[in-house]
Amino acid sequence: MSPRSYDDTGVEYYGIPSFKFVSGPSTDIRIAYRCINPSAHKTVCIPTCFGGRINTTLSFTGSDQALYDHRVIVVAMLGNGESSSPSNHPNFPKDIDYRDCINAQYQLLTEHLGIKELDAIVGFSMGGQQAYYWACMYPRFMKYVIPICSSAKTSLHNYAFLEGPKAALTNSIDYEDGAYRAKGVRPTRGLRAFGRTYCAWALSAPWFRERQFERLGFSNVEDFIKSNWEDAFETWDPEDLLILAKMWQAGDVGKTHADADYLRALEDIEAKMLVMPSRTDTYFPPEDSEVELQHLKHGELAVLETIWGHMAGRGANEDDTIWMSDRIAKFIGARTSLVGGIKKTSLE
Repeated sequence: MSPRSYDDTGVEYYGIPSFKFVSGPSTDIRIAYRCINPSAHKTVCIPTCFGGRINTTLSFTGSDQALYDHRVIVVAMLGNGESSSPSNHPNFPKDIDYRDCINAQYQLLTEHLGIKELDAIVGFSMGGQQAYYWACMYPRFMKYVIPICSSAKTSLHNYAFLEGPKAALTNSIDYEDGAYRAKGVRPTRGLRAFGRTYCAWALSAPWFRERQFERLGFSNVEDFIKSNWEDAFETWDPEDLLILAKMWQAGDVGKTHADADYLRALEDIEAKMLVMPSRTDTYFPPEDSEVELQHLKHGELAVLETIWGHMAGRGANEDDTIWMSDRIAKFIGARTSLVGGIKKTSLE
């Protein structure tokens, strides 16, 4: 991680000796996390997303937000550069699986923090995929699961999108076919190309047409791309980005189920789920969430009506964040029942 940009406020670490990865290797690892409102009674876990750090993660803990009175534990997923990753662990595996992340987080919560049950798991993007895995792997450990702009299985379209930024990085001249470290080179051009290739996917066509980048202080789209995307990804370690992208591409909760069927895995989820896609998300579209909702016993769909695409779920637009926070507050504070096949909700 780049020391010029990293905020380590409140970040703590928990070491797990001889952690066994799904792919086979065992090695000592550490998990980075932060506890917000540590004395609160109700507990929520929020795993990080792709490109996210602990202190850039939307936690909904502001004084007027949904989780202001909750103990919120933000956990860095394996591979993000805060928890054990290729960038900070010499024996880190070449491939990781979401199940590795969840197993490590479970050990952190139960063995280190002494938590026996969570009120909720909330996650955006890759954090949302981890939330789905949590619901499948430990179905009675939490009451509520809230995936935001995410999916239980990475679609083929989503997989193909990620091939673009990956190729931009690995085919750059300064990546040196993976030998850049041995040659003492940092693949700056490749990292910036990764960000430039990613940019348009994260937002929507209407967002660009309406020149929303001007609201962020940029007079033209080129300055926006350079500052918000090229500069941001230049701070990342190349191997961290690649191992996370590969894990994202392989996302499929069917791997947690005996018959490897992700729809059957969804049917076995016990927690109440609030699925929150963005209407204009190009790679986690609401249509995919609608399919998944049909297989959830206790699922609700709340589509975020926004032009901010995928980034709406990360807190990029204040109005969208207010809407999400309000919807989450109502969901986790609700008593629901099915009467005549119609879900009725009353606030306690």
